[in-house]
Amino acid sequence: MTLADLSLLALRLAVGLTFAAHGAQKAFGWWGGPGYASWQKAMAGMRFQPAGLWAFISVAAELGGGLLLALGLLTPLVAALLIAQSIVIILKVHMRNGFWNGQKGYEFPLVLAAGVLAVLGIGAGRISLDAAIGFTLATPVLWLLLAAGALAGLASYGASQATEPAQTATQGR
Repeated sequence: MTLADLSLLALRLAVGLTFAAHGAQKAFGWWGGPGYASWQKAMAGMRFQPAGLWAFISVAAELGGGLLLALGLLTPLVAALLIAQSIVIILKVHMRNGFWNGQKGYEFPLVLAAGVLAVLGIGAGRISLDAAIGFTLATPVLWLLLAAGALAGLASYGASQATEPAQTATQGR
């Protein structure tokens, strides 16, 4: 075991468990989070339709993906999912507030996304379930996963932009 192995483990645990904690806030209302019913309403308010499906996807990405990243299981696939989620979080919620986290800007989700990108590029490390089961992917596949994650995030964001808000849809009828 090397310092690099321990460093990758620390990075995966910090980033993965942070994502998982945010997913648990949305799913269960833990640590002052909204809980699932309120999260569905929030997704509808952000113009994601159908809100229930998008709420499930976001919770699954953060809670499930975060736990899998922390464990180092299916790491490249999970990294693509978390990159997609990060893009949506940054563009939909935080970008309009500027950079600084203190003003609800994109600083914090950007750092999480950078951590995920680092793990995608380097790999889960020797202290991971991927290493234990021998799961690896070729570098071109990793590039494809990165592109797929980025495109999925942009498409998800775009889907919410194209959806007409509920209030506007019922006005004037």
